[in-house]
Amino acid sequence: MKAIPSLKHQEQSFTYRHYLYLAIPLIISGISTPLLGAVDTAVIGQMGDASAIGGVAVGAVIFNTMYWLLGFLRVSTSGFTAQADGANNKNETMLALLRPAIIAIVVGLLFIVLQKPILQIALAVIGGNESVSGFAADYFSIRIWGAPFLLLSYVIIGWLIGLGKVRLSLSTQIIMNMLNIGLDFLFVLQFEMGVVGVAYATVISEVLAVGLGILLILYSKGLTLSSITGKMIFDIESVKKMFRMNRDLFLRTVCLLTMTVLFTSKAASMGDTVLAANAILLQIHYIIAYFFGGFANASSIVVGRSIGSNNYSLYRKAYILSAQSGLMAAVVLSTCLYIFDDFIISMFTTSPEVVSLVHNYLVWMLIFPFVGFWALQLEGIFSGATEARAIRDGIFFSLLLFLVALWYLAPYGNDGLWIAFLLFSIGRSLFLSLFIKKVTQVHFNPVDKTNSKKEIS
Repeated sequence: MKAIPSLKHQEQSFTYRHYLYLAIPLIISGISTPLLGAVDTAVIGQMGDASAIGGVAVGAVIFNTMYWLLGFLRVSTSGFTAQADGANNKNETMLALLRPAIIAIVVGLLFIVLQKPILQIALAVIGGNESVSGFAADYFSIRIWGAPFLLLSYVIIGWLIGLGKVRLSLSTQIIMNMLNIGLDFLFVLQFEMGVVGVAYATVISEVLAVGLGILLILYSKGLTLSSITGKMIFDIESVKKMFRMNRDLFLRTVCLLTMTVLFTSKAASMGDTVLAANAILLQIHYIIAYFFGGFANASSIVVGRSIGSNNYSLYRKAYILSAQSGLMAAVVLSTCLYIFDDFIISMFTTSPEVVSLVHNYLVWMLIFPFVGFWALQLEGIFSGATEARAIRDGIFFSLLLFLVALWYLAPYGNDGLWIAFLLFSIGRSLFLSLFIKKVTQVHFNPVDKTNSKKEIS
């Protein structure tokens, strides 16, 4: 398998081709996540029972929310691993895996212990009739046993990404997703296990994915547990640094979740048709965001390694490649959405009223890639630098901007709601940009005279 050039080389040795070599598998990996949920829904839909479909949907929302809040396990693991690997510190590279793995297992077991109150609170918040809630409870009571394994897979995938082993990371996710889909068809259509079958398929694929990940770790050349001690794992300063980053990334996700809930709640107050149209546009937004996420993850790897090896030229080039890739992707995505709008919308709904509304508000989604890509790229860069405080503060200020915009733009209906959403996206890009110089100085200060003229501003 090819590797990115040695970081001891000059800036010119790392090319756009190498950057794409990292980014493309990560893009594919990210887009596969929402597609898996669509297959689960389609398979259970073959039962023809609306309550069963609703039960799986409600259960999926519960797990998506829980796991979304814990997505920091993958992001922080990638950043710490990339820095340790860039510094060629084999012990710290293994510790970058072990420390978050312990957190993943503990939190996963805690979810299992607290499953009853979690389910009761979630169903009370989400609502639904007795039949839907019954199916959701069946689905939840089985899938919850996979929590430690799924969270552990976040850590393993993040570790592989941090090492630059993006193809192995992609393979792990694809195998898990394909196994999940195959077992869905077997358990639901062949064995007629219904909702229970979908839940078992997911848990089995999560367990086997972790098994595969552990095998990949055991066969990683030059890495061993023999020199790792308990004292090293629980080193106070290292653990504090990890918890600070994970805390800030968690708060970042809480802010993002708050914006999404408020946006959806406001749309719901405008009627079911507006809510449905906005839900489709948000799904398109998620796919676009996952696409940009591939570039952001690639930038995270490059930045982490540049800091670990104290290579300012590579660090600077990560910004340049991120900006170029993000802008080109924005042009391509918006153009494709504009040209293939009818086809894309038809994949989500056939309702004439909803289709008409989606077309009316599609312009806001055509603008989103241009105003949102830089924030997503910067989050990847700052994650690689393990500077999550900047990410947290940037999105907090953006949330405040969204709340103010939501208040003042309320008279403009759904257009006002989407303008507030775009202002939130613009705010993320602008506020995060304010931290670039500070983050650079933390890791490359003083910058040598040959690079000082090139400093990112």
